[in-house]
Amino acid sequence: MPTLPSAQADSSENEPHQHRQAAESFGSDAERYDRARPRYPAAMVDRIVAGSPGSDVLGVGCGTGIDARQFQAAGCRVLGVEPDARMADLARRSGVEVDVATFEAWDPAGRACDAVVAGQSWHWIDPVAGAAKAAQVLRPGGRLAAFWNVFQLPPDVAEAFTAVHQRVMPDSPSNLQAMKKQALDGYQVLFTRAADGIREAGGFSEPEQWRFDWEWSYTRDAWLDQMPTLGNLTQLPSDKLAEVLAGVGAAVDAMGGSFTMRYTTVAVTAARTGAA
Repeated sequence: MPTLPSAQADSSENEPHQHRQAAESFGSDAERYDRARPRYPAAMVDRIVAGSPGSDVLGVGCGTGIDARQFQAAGCRVLGVEPDARMADLARRSGVEVDVATFEAWDPAGRACDAVVAGQSWHWIDPVAGAAKAAQVLRPGGRLAAFWNVFQLPPDVAEAFTAVHQRVMPDSPSNLQAMKKQALDGYQVLFTRAADGIREAGGFSEPEQWRFDWEWSYTRDAWLDQMPTLGNLTQLPSDKLAEVLAGVGAAVDAMGGSFTMRYTTVAVTAARTGAA
């Protein structure tokens, strides 16, 4: 789940892609990130593949290769672009070819693709420069698809988790607090920025939103394994993180040791128009 700047104003300095320290914090425990982060709905992967003219996929901000491996399993050839060498190394070890670079500065060296995808990463990229680079490398009819997993805790679970976080870090803004609200509402700013960037860059059809709803059951240990990979916790001091995990673990134990999470995966997507 991305960590947005505390003041979500429209000024450029408050846009997520300006916060490189946060963007590059996930590689501090790449193995945990790869193991614990949720995958993406197969129906979404299949729809992106079906809506693309071929099977050459460029994965932007591919991280450890979670979505890249899903596209490989769907029969695609995938090249990843990832600024964090630690994440890229793990992706390579899992069979994904990766160039280490920010997408805006990446040199395609004449390469072209049929789909540009970005799983949980497009908010770290300048939305206009990123869309322009995607237009540069996409073949006519090729598809740009930026997508996010948005989770919504059951209200009682959100209440318990938020109480823990507020006790340990009372002065810190937190995505956990937002969990008590409609999570999709908070993400709309990301979806809007992505769509506006595509429109401003030009060369694409009108952006669409594709939505996929699903659920996942977490045991106590599985959720505690994922928590340190969440954007608002990756830079937390180890003692504070341990305190948060202990409190959340106790809350899950009190609920019977597991809970079911509702997920919505939203893709902001458009097709490349015009000549290559």
